[in-house]
Amino acid sequence: MDRRIRVKLAFLLLLVALVATMGCKKKVSPPSTATAPPASMPAPTASITASPNDVTAGQQIVLTWKTTNATSVKIDGIGDVSSSGAKNVVPWASTTYHLVAHGAAGTADASVRVTVSAPLPVTASNTNSEEDFKAHVKDIFFNYDKFDVRTDAQAPLSNDASYLTAHPDLKIVIGGYCDERGSDEYNLGLGQNRAETIKKALVGAGVTAARIRVISYGKEKPFCSDPTEACWQSNRRAGFTMDH
Repeated sequence: MDRRIRVKLAFLLLLVALVATMGCKKKVSPPSTATAPPASMPAPTASITASPNDVTAGQQIVLTWKTTNATSVKIDGIGDVSSSGAKNVVPWASTTYHLVAHGAAGTADASVRVTVSAPLPVTASNTNSEEDFKAHVKDIFFNYDKFDVRTDAQAPLSNDASYLTAHPDLKIVIGGYCDERGSDEYNLGLGQNRAETIKKALVGAGVTAARIRVISYGKEKPFCSDPTEACWQSNRRAGFTMDH
């Protein structure tokens, strides 16, 4: 056989072998571009405590709560609150504080029970005299531009309630007073709120609502007229008088 023919034949055989080899290779799929499914959202958690758990009517407690993974948090009787926090409250009757936390992955709740006992009874005197009334029923003072009951007012307010409960025939007037700052109209509204706040507290402590009238004097009947903080404080009050 001619040498050139042998070379061509060998080249053709080599080419056939290469084509056969390439055709036998396994096709490789391209890498997947799909993303992994997102992890599930964690469920919310909730806890609430009260300190102390056993109190006398009118005594302040501290509610403390904590939640996780919550988008909204609410405490029955208080309303919407932050995800975690603390709040001073004054229960006048045994109360269960129920917290509900809502989140993207569900709802969690928690409760705490506060037991409230009645204040020690006040021995009723033989007469409902003006002197006896003034000796036992004390005015309640407020912070500037506020009408919520201060911490230091809880004890005297509880004593007021005890005396009035022990004298069921006694009717009273609660006057709301303000200091000289602010307009007449604004202070009339503020004084009304102060008087109403004390009435609500007394009713919650067992004093019949029909025995109580409220009136706002605003800044029209000051107890003191000096332009000092001590004087202004004496004018920011809910004052008690007998209703004849």
